[in-house]
Amino acid sequence: MTSRHLTPLHDGWTLTAEGPVPVRLPEGGLPATVPGCVHTDLLAAGLIDDPYLDDNETRLGWIGRTDWTYRTTFEWSADAHTSTDLCFDGLDTVATVLLNGTEAGAAANQHRSHRFPVRHLLREGSNTLAVRFTAPYTYAEALRDKLGDRPGAYTEPYAFIRKMACNFGWDWGPTLVTSGIWRPVALESWTGPRIGGAKVLGDLGPDGVPRLSVTLEVDHDGTGGPTGSVEVLGASAVFVTDPGERRVSVVLSVPDAEPWWPHSHGEQPLYDVTLRLGEDVRKVRTGFRGAGLEREAFRISVNGEPVFVRGVNWIPDDCFPARLTRRRISDRLDQAIAAGVNLIRVWGGGLYESDDFYELCDEKGLLVWQDFPFACAAYPEEQPLYDEVEAEVRENLVRLSPHPSLVLWCGNNENLEGHADWGWQEKLEGRTWGAGYYHGLLPALCAELDPSRPYWPGSPYSGSPDLPPQDPARGTVHLWDVWNRVDHLHYADTAHRFVAEFGFQGPPAYATLRRAVSGPLEPGSPLLAHHQKAEDGDAKLLRGLGDHLPQPGSFDDWHWATQLNQARAVAFGIRHFRSHTPYCMGSIVWQLNDCWPVVSWAAVDGDGRRKPLWYALRSVYADRLMTVRDGALHLVNDSPDRWEGTLRLTRRTLGGDVLAEECVEVGTGARDVTRVPLPPSVAVPDDPAREVLVAELGDLRRVEFYAEDTRVALEPARYETAVTQGDGSGGGYLVTVTAGTLLRDVALFPDRLDPAAEVDDMLVTLLPGESAVFHVTGAVLDDPGALGARPVLRCVNDLARG
Repeated sequence: MTSRHLTPLHDGWTLTAEGPVPVRLPEGGLPATVPGCVHTDLLAAGLIDDPYLDDNETRLGWIGRTDWTYRTTFEWSADAHTSTDLCFDGLDTVATVLLNGTEAGAAANQHRSHRFPVRHLLREGSNTLAVRFTAPYTYAEALRDKLGDRPGAYTEPYAFIRKMACNFGWDWGPTLVTSGIWRPVALESWTGPRIGGAKVLGDLGPDGVPRLSVTLEVDHDGTGGPTGSVEVLGASAVFVTDPGERRVSVVLSVPDAEPWWPHSHGEQPLYDVTLRLGEDVRKVRTGFRGAGLEREAFRISVNGEPVFVRGVNWIPDDCFPARLTRRRISDRLDQAIAAGVNLIRVWGGGLYESDDFYELCDEKGLLVWQDFPFACAAYPEEQPLYDEVEAEVRENLVRLSPHPSLVLWCGNNENLEGHADWGWQEKLEGRTWGAGYYHGLLPALCAELDPSRPYWPGSPYSGSPDLPPQDPARGTVHLWDVWNRVDHLHYADTAHRFVAEFGFQGPPAYATLRRAVSGPLEPGSPLLAHHQKAEDGDAKLLRGLGDHLPQPGSFDDWHWATQLNQARAVAFGIRHFRSHTPYCMGSIVWQLNDCWPVVSWAAVDGDGRRKPLWYALRSVYADRLMTVRDGALHLVNDSPDRWEGTLRLTRRTLGGDVLAEECVEVGTGARDVTRVPLPPSVAVPDDPAREVLVAELGDLRRVEFYAEDTRVALEPARYETAVTQGDGSGGGYLVTVTAGTLLRDVALFPDRLDPAAEVDDMLVTLLPGESAVFHVTGAVLDDPGALGARPVLRCVNDLARG
């Protein structure tokens, strides 16, 4: 007999409302999917319209204010085991669990699992399981009334319930307040000792040798002390527990293991660890790496080597996370890697992500910065919230411990700044706001359970509660004056140590908007406006064009100009930050992804389509980068090899004629930056409106304009296109664009012809006579020739000239 038996309980569930609702539910309950949530069950039954389309979201607020009950029946027969537990990997959120009419347990935290002993409640034959969910608003608002309100960025009560905060809406997300059994549920029967929990930490010892530290939590059923073992890569340790012993710790040296690296720095070897306790055997996969943080400089290191963070912020990829598959997460992370990203910051208004997420980051070599789930609000520290926070943090520190990709724990998002700078202190009137979590509980738990990773109290933060949280000379900053108040050129005003948030909005792909909005696609139209959640967002989009691009006169021009401006603004910031390496050691763009179709800061929209920003990221997050700053060309080399060659600098007319030329032998060491002063002959134009600077080094080229596009004398776009079907593999279309005039930022948007079509490159500037080839894949088009004409093919010239 094995020591345990697991019976999934995912079938036969129904859903009922406890009270009146504006839809007609079937007698006996609505068929329900587990894992899932109420919204997706109602949607599958056709009882609500898709909340991601039009303004349907506005008619669904009642769901989060309704109590719901899930029910199922299952068969059970007495077995030879001594213990049986009902195991919920995730309940969202406030739930009472009843087995055969008797309460088996209760929950009030989406961020943790729950295990309830139920053998005494089981019956031979048919058993009835019910999970009653109290409406999230009912619970949170009652606790707010009891504890006193707290200030925050939004009026919703998300700080009073341990639940994904952005469920209550954000400046990029809808308000869809969910309830449901959102992660797997099972009945587990077991005998003898079992592994109640396993903390597995792979790091490097003081001598640099890979080291495995394992702590097992031992659950007993009253039998004697068992033996056990830990094995990995030929190294092993055997132990014997004493009767009643609840915890066993083992440290193993693993000299044959190779260190794990982010993909930007090396390979990602992973190793299977076998854990045995009596007859209970578990397999865990881990890797070995050291993680460090120089606190003032906020310099993250892996295996002792500093890493310039080329990061993106991650939000939940769906408002209904039970719908996320491993493939979808993998595809989204692959999009990040293809854009040169080496770190994902899991933002504090979301979740501790799924096991799939962290396993994939391990495999792909993506570093993870994990916020604890606190964001943009003062959080009460009173009960029952304090104990729930401690329980969730303990569980997730252990659950995520094996993952070498995870290199930083962060206490919160923007709450330290909110307390210092957003006027919270007067509103709080002495009430708790979270300091006891960020400076007390969380660092203590990290030190106890995960000393292998650094902890940082919050972001932005300057390293001490006595310092302003947004000090550019220390720690991390969030730069939101750009977008909210000032032009993106102000990114260059200051050299920062680490920029953990910054970004600029742009609309999603045309096909994404067309799917989501049934009405007219016109700026300011009501249904399109519903998919813009940022305060004054549409006005900021137009104001952000500034002197950079002309004000658009049509939807097509609005869509192209604002997408392009988003890409340019973020790319400008990154070029500035990277040029200051190693003083600045990281930038984390807000944001990689969206959870629904929306005008937002994302590089990949809610339907998974890459916006122009994604292509810009791929360029400025490449290992090697050329950028002009302060009268010099900066050669940024974030690769393991020296970069050297002949740098050719030419000042040209817009027609391509060379007015001045300089050649300089240059060399930049690995992970280094070289500043090359621009010779006067190319640094200063005779006519800024009619000249460009072209820098070429090996295969890399950078075209710099001396003036903004609104002042550049761009000619109307003249070009020839040739569209051929098939490439070397026989698929897609090759679109060759040959410039008759200088073409600024050529882009193709094939999704305007077919929603499945995508292109391999965009934002390519061509001098007269030059050609570029774009590869379009994903669809068979009725009129391939349309790939070579507006509104599919765009460039800045046709904005400047209307």
